[in-house]
Amino acid sequence: MSTTPRLTALDALHRSLGATMTDFAGWDMPLRYGSERDEHNAVRTRAGLFDLSHMGEITVTGPQAVDLLDFALVGNISTVGNGRARYTMICQEDGGILDDLIVYRLGETEYMVVANASNAQVVLDALVARSGGFDAEVRDDRDAYALIAVQGPESPGILKQLTDADLDGLKYYAGLPGTVAGVPALIARTGYTGEDGFELFLKPEHAEGVWTALTEAGAGAGLIPCGLSCRDTLRLEAGMPLYGHELTTALTPFDAGLGRVVKFEKPGDFVGRKALEAAAERAETAPPRKLVGLVAEGRRVPRAGMSVVSGGEVVGEITSGAPSPTLGEPIAMAYVDAAHAVPGTEGVGVDIRGTHEPYRVVALPFYKRRK
Repeated sequence: MSTTPRLTALDALHRSLGATMTDFAGWDMPLRYGSERDEHNAVRTRAGLFDLSHMGEITVTGPQAVDLLDFALVGNISTVGNGRARYTMICQEDGGILDDLIVYRLGETEYMVVANASNAQVVLDALVARSGGFDAEVRDDRDAYALIAVQGPESPGILKQLTDADLDGLKYYAGLPGTVAGVPALIARTGYTGEDGFELFLKPEHAEGVWTALTEAGAGAGLIPCGLSCRDTLRLEAGMPLYGHELTTALTPFDAGLGRVVKFEKPGDFVGRKALEAAAERAETAPPRKLVGLVAEGRRVPRAGMSVVSGGEVVGEITSGAPSPTLGEPIAMAYVDAAHAVPGTEGVGVDIRGTHEPYRVVALPFYKRRK
């Protein structure tokens, strides 16, 4: 098995911009270009430009494409309109989460499933395995796309300079074909930052030209290139789960507080239905640990895997933690026992190298943009 990291179409450009690169899920990706805090704040107040070409695109086509997706995923894909997108999950037979996904309906019988980079092969294999008996084709399109995101309050104004697409009419979680800087792209109003923004799916050979055009169009609005590091603090503030942290095969969507994505009312069976019905019942009657937000009373930063404690007992575990540039204090997401999950709960701490640092329990998300 090759250990050489994969490179996106923008690799040379990132290096020319002085990016600090890191291995992420087998890809060489920009971690930051300068200050993580500056990049984070640019997205919150102006705009940031991201290379997300490591994400995994899988195309599902054919007369029974929607039937396959309804069977393979927990969501009701038959209710996704043409040109719209849906957040959903793919689960194991035991209800454990294999990945969280966005499914775009591109045409009458054509769908694009976008998986996390670390799980793209797992999702592809699962969809292929579950496609038996369906008149549908599952195609690995990871090499067919580059993915560039422009995120932040200034992003609509920046993108408008480069496209004739009706951005004002493009709703959140919708995508439409158009041109950006003169090349064809699927323009989706989606993102992972808690801000308004767009994700642009295009051919890898067009990526550099579009990145450069966006950089020039955004210069006056304060657009700057952004790496994966600030993407993590942005999604954490917005209370968005990250696979491998808040979501794992050991958890069902109900454990993660995302039971709403499971659609029992859809016709026919789907993988994991029985186990998920049981998980839904457990969540109602005797909820296991709940996902909550924690805000530090002090300055020490909690990290994934650290214990949440109360009265000398371990009552939970941190899944993600970081200093919050927007709030100005350390924050974390954690699974804690239901008895300690109510916002405002006192006496909760995090065991940071043997010291119990005080934290307060808050409702997620930590940050919500003003619409």
